[in-house]
Amino acid sequence: MLNSLKKFFAGIFLILIVASTLYVVIHREKIIRMEEDPSQFHEAMYYDKLLGNMVQCRLCPNQCVLAPGQYGICKARKNINGKLYSMVYGKIAAAHIDPIEKKPFFHVLPGAKAFSIATTGCNIQCLFCQNWEISQVFPFDAATQFATPEDVVRQAVLSGSQAIAFTYSEPVISYEYVLDIAKLAKRAGLKTLMVSNAFIEQKPLKELLPFIDAFKVDLKGFDDSFYHKLTQGRLQPVLESMKTIKQSGVWLEVVNLLVTNQNDSDEKIRNLSLWVKNNLGDDTPLHFSRFSPQYKMLNVPPTPEETVIRARAIANQAGLKYVYTGNIVYPPGEITYCPASKEEIIVRQGMFLASNGLKDGACSDGEKIPGVWN
Repeated sequence: MLNSLKKFFAGIFLILIVASTLYVVIHREKIIRMEEDPSQFHEAMYYDKLLGNMVQCRLCPNQCVLAPGQYGICKARKNINGKLYSMVYGKIAAAHIDPIEKKPFFHVLPGAKAFSIATTGCNIQCLFCQNWEISQVFPFDAATQFATPEDVVRQAVLSGSQAIAFTYSEPVISYEYVLDIAKLAKRAGLKTLMVSNAFIEQKPLKELLPFIDAFKVDLKGFDDSFYHKLTQGRLQPVLESMKTIKQSGVWLEVVNLLVTNQNDSDEKIRNLSLWVKNNLGDDTPLHFSRFSPQYKMLNVPPTPEETVIRARAIANQAGLKYVYTGNIVYPPGEITYCPASKEEIIVRQGMFLASNGLKDGACSDGEKIPGVWN
């Protein structure tokens, strides 16, 4: 009797597995068929039509050449019948209200709330990505909620946020959506923040910048071999993007994630720091962040905390005025000091503001601290 019951329940369990698998396959195929209807999607900007209904995307340095039905490397842009479409326009995969310090922005509206949103996709493939569940998948492989640009701005205002942050995944690949939201946000009196790898071509970058208030660039490493090996990207376009951002007057902060035994040598840290000073200015905030095992690098140990602390010291010695640390408990790395007086003018505790002594963007002795304060 007991064996008969075991066989019965085993059979039921097998049927449920088969049924659920069939449902997933049929549901996914239904979504894919829906994607062949161009009226469901937003035509992309920055692409060329080629012979045979081929297209070439001109948004980022990948320059993907796509046959009909093909997605770009970013998994967010697709050739449908000889036209390139954004498959993520209006499809929000993540939305949260964050302290602005979490982005991290340390010289932008201290203590403010940022209405943070993301779509799926990314134009590079970091082996250490912390948001890979949305950044490394197709739009039909993640739960999303539709929201028009007007919806996003309305929700940001209702939430009491002072800014909208395009973050978590790579906002460049949802370019059209970001641009439309940013334009509306500016009219509504909200600041707009890009948290990006800056892997973008110059023309679309320059068109976007007038509608962005602050840009945080994740500079993955400071040699092309690191970019190629661990991100499938390239360094030089990122360096050019940062110079363009700085020259435009849009506020820029740079973050370098120190990956154990990959980009954390003293020489690489010093070279990166000197490049920032010589090309972006000694008043450009530079954040060094601690790596923890993620995604396809679970076998790599976390960065020693002393490495992050040492990186800050090296950057300070190189002449940078505002150097910070992240993902470790190290109070000096969370404080903004007045360069001349060494006064602790903005004090943070982790991702939260503890005190802000700035008055009209200046220290008590009148020394100005650059940033977006109003």
